[in-house]
Amino acid sequence: MPIQNVLVVGGGITGSVLSLALAQRNVTVDLVEISPRWFGVGHGITLQGNALKALRSVGVLDRVLARAVPFDRMRLLAADGEAMTELSTPHTGGEDLPATAGALRSDLQNALCDAVRAHGVEVRLGLSVERFEQTADHVDVTFTDGSTGRYDLLVAADGIHSSMRAMIGITTVPRPVGMSIFRVVAERPAEMDCAEVYYGGPRYKAGYSPISPDRCYAYLLDENLDASLIGPRAPLALLRERGAGYGGTWGKIIGSLPDDTAVDYRWIESVLVDGPWHRGRATVIGDAAHACPPLIAQGAAMCAEDAVLLAELVTGEGPVEEALDAFMARRLPRVRMVLENSLRLAEWEINPGTPGADPARIMSETLHSLTAAA
Repeated sequence: MPIQNVLVVGGGITGSVLSLALAQRNVTVDLVEISPRWFGVGHGITLQGNALKALRSVGVLDRVLARAVPFDRMRLLAADGEAMTELSTPHTGGEDLPATAGALRSDLQNALCDAVRAHGVEVRLGLSVERFEQTADHVDVTFTDGSTGRYDLLVAADGIHSSMRAMIGITTVPRPVGMSIFRVVAERPAEMDCAEVYYGGPRYKAGYSPISPDRCYAYLLDENLDASLIGPRAPLALLRERGAGYGGTWGKIIGSLPDDTAVDYRWIESVLVDGPWHRGRATVIGDAAHACPPLIAQGAAMCAEDAVLLAELVTGEGPVEEALDAFMARRLPRVRMVLENSLRLAEWEINPGTPGADPARIMSETLHSLTAAA
């Protein structure tokens, strides 16, 4: 019997796209999000063409592109800002979509939030799963507020630090990659027309992307600094100190930031669940199942692709468990390739001068391979 109701845990990109895709297939969806507030927050985000394709399939692309900045190339620069080379970005979502779009994460999430509510999804905030029990036919869930529900399927889309992953019975945990990232949103200089990345400076690399008509997203990849710095309010003075030595537009952006600029600092981690992603009728998807360093800018795309494909497969005529097996079989080779290539790029950043290192080739080959259907 086709599924009729689904519980989605986590209201980020993965959970929101999945909720929309299921609701559009006439599935009753409950979405629980542990945050008491559900709206767009955070820095910029790079959406490759395959992410845009997934957003189009759930009907939010036009709203996102109304504020985003499409571009089809990336420049590699020396630390002083001198151009080294320019790479064309493959159209991973098809020739009828932009190759890439830079967006404010808040613009993307707000579009998803509004669409989820408009499609009748029951959204409950400040809530998560306390425990659940399964039978062959359903999942009985007890929530953290003591309420209960019965579902045909439970989907954990609660991110790289998923609490549901262990609850489902999966022991895989994230591991540090060995590098960290500073992120800021800043005023967009008039000359910025695509993503640019600076190599050869004092840190692993620096870069930025345009994300709206008047804003850009700038970042610095560094070694792992003290863990006490992790969070959304790292010192701007520290970013300026660590980023000293990069010139060009990047140096101008960082130098002009107001003193109250919010600086997000994180250690970069990765995770890949190699074994089954589901136990019975409970499954992990998105970053809860696989999360990679942001060096190829495919994180959002892999999550959104997961959501669209899972909705398609579990609303078919076959048994749910067979659909979940088919889902992992389809997705694992693709996400593994992205993860392994992202980790290879990270290793080359951490160990400069590695024989055979060719970041431009790996990025190009990865994106070209993603032009194939998900």
